[in-house]
Amino acid sequence: MVYNRISQLRPFRLDTVAAIIGLLLAVGLLPLRLVASQIYLNTVPFVLGTACALYLLALYQQDTTTALPRLPRPVAMTLPSIVLAGLGALVVLTVLQGARTPVYFAAASVLATLVVVQILFTSEEVFNRRLLLLQIVLFALVFRFTALYATPGYIGIDVWTHMEFVEAIHAEESLSAISHDKHYASPFYHLLVVASSLLLDVPLRLALYLSVGIVMPLSVLLIYATTNLLVSERWAVLATALFALTSHVSMWGLHLIPTSLGLVFFLAILYALIRVMRIEYTMRDFSLLILLSVAIILTHQVSTFITLVLLLAAFVAQVVFVIGPFGLTRLDTSVFRAKKPVNLIGLVVFNFGLTIFVWSLTPYREQSFLATVLSFFTQTLEESAGFLNIASGSTGDDMAADGGEATASLLEQAIPYIDALGFLFLLGATFAGCLYVVHRRRAEQSVFTLLLAAAIMLIFVLVLPMFGIRNFIPTRWFAFLYAPMAILGAIGIRTLARDLSPGVVVAVLLLVALIYPGAMLFAVESNAENPVFSDQHEQLAYTEAELAAVSSIGELTGGPDGQDIRPDQQLHTDHPYQTVISRTGAYPSTTTATVPDDGTADHEYVVYRTTQSTDATYFNDENGEGRIEQVSQDRLCQPHHATVYTNGEVTMCAPSPAT
Repeated sequence: MVYNRISQLRPFRLDTVAAIIGLLLAVGLLPLRLVASQIYLNTVPFVLGTACALYLLALYQQDTTTALPRLPRPVAMTLPSIVLAGLGALVVLTVLQGARTPVYFAAASVLATLVVVQILFTSEEVFNRRLLLLQIVLFALVFRFTALYATPGYIGIDVWTHMEFVEAIHAEESLSAISHDKHYASPFYHLLVVASSLLLDVPLRLALYLSVGIVMPLSVLLIYATTNLLVSERWAVLATALFALTSHVSMWGLHLIPTSLGLVFFLAILYALIRVMRIEYTMRDFSLLILLSVAIILTHQVSTFITLVLLLAAFVAQVVFVIGPFGLTRLDTSVFRAKKPVNLIGLVVFNFGLTIFVWSLTPYREQSFLATVLSFFTQTLEESAGFLNIASGSTGDDMAADGGEATASLLEQAIPYIDALGFLFLLGATFAGCLYVVHRRRAEQSVFTLLLAAAIMLIFVLVLPMFGIRNFIPTRWFAFLYAPMAILGAIGIRTLARDLSPGVVVAVLLLVALIYPGAMLFAVESNAENPVFSDQHEQLAYTEAELAAVSSIGELTGGPDGQDIRPDQQLHTDHPYQTVISRTGAYPSTTTATVPDDGTADHEYVVYRTTQSTDATYFNDENGEGRIEQVSQDRLCQPHHATVYTNGEVTMCAPSPAT
């Protein structure tokens, strides 16, 4: 009866069927939260169901009689000045407080909300895309560089290793300095930093910030250029804001490693790829794609693999439109310009061929990179893969998401959902955008490429980890995934804003404007150098005293090679502090200390820092599992230990000669 009633209102078509299937799938996924406790199992079904319900409501409501509310002209004209003044205040606040504090993030959230409000609620007469893009880029620059300014060393873990490589190349003036490492075959990031240092005559740290650090915020403009090939300026600007505010994109603007530069090249490839599908392209356009493909292959392996996924999605979209198994042959020219599908087989073959060739020559763990990765993947499939065998990461994000401890406070249980809230908002908008573009009259190779790319990447990010497969490093995928999600999300919000009744539209747009920016900025990835919830997330930056201790430990011990250190001489401390000690070469054989629950560590050489007693740091328990544990100095340094170094914040303990 319901089926007949709906079909009488509007004949069923591909997007309608997809929305109904999505609703049924959301209902079918609900019982999984009873089988396993995982944040995405608990939330994604609700997000999917809500997006499908809103889309169906937009299809059948047919109530667009009232225009949407717009900001008064004086208010709309004043908001840009308020945002620009607020960005200056963020800089002053960072200088005065010496760090990005919760007050900083609250103020930044308000400013980001004001930017999104301008995009969504200004009239056509007042809407100024250039001024809005300027605000978005300046916000991205200020948000990232205030963190870089306030942090004595580097933010993150891998950056210490990469800067060691950069220093070695700079000192030896040759790539042979890193010939033992896999980055020998993908050195573009390291060469860029060295070249920037030489050309600008600045230290390597500043060269990193003036090269990769500046390029990262500017690269968000590629999202605008890509989206504007599909929809009007307002929604292209919205896609840019959605992407620029995302937590993982912010993280790679703080933790500046080859992944950051790989993301820039990925965005450029995405733009060039959509461009050749939307215009009458020339060989110059394809040459640009080939050049960018070579650049990303020489920059970062994970970014290269993600790019291959994008190209595979584009090729599948081509096959869909050439063979036409779904009858996707007609286009609504009022939505997308009709254009014959672009033949991408040559580009795909070139990328796969060059990637395999380079990876076969890349050294990694005494084998080639390709052989090592395949062996790791095979081992995972044989030993640990299984349905709902949810693998946890090495840090607290997944552990906190478990939520199984009855003693956890309400805030501790809520923090994982706060971290994921922005992603879930964008995911819901993406679902709506996907439903819109599968309409037979709107289907086109470019939007299907975005849809398939987002779908495949979501499988790597959300689905495979639920089967215990994390070999593809899913946390590295989010920033890349946010690119097609931001574009499709803007299309989805545009669809709902155009077709829903004004009351529902205002509610949806206000939720996006008021919640999404703050959720993304308060997520742990956006504040890794000084976490808002410092008792639940580890700090991936260090104080002057902690960095001075690393240098002093290296001088004290003579910085021995790893092979010269006996197992009983291994240095133990918390994670992530152990990473900076080992990665800088101060003491290569450094690992996470084992501290039993309510017990003491049993190690000969340990390093204690005051942060271990106040904030979130990781130690192994007696079973070798990592968990947050706040420890006092006497739980690491035992009575038989002697203090061989201390500076007030960091203490190194070693066996006393008297014992």
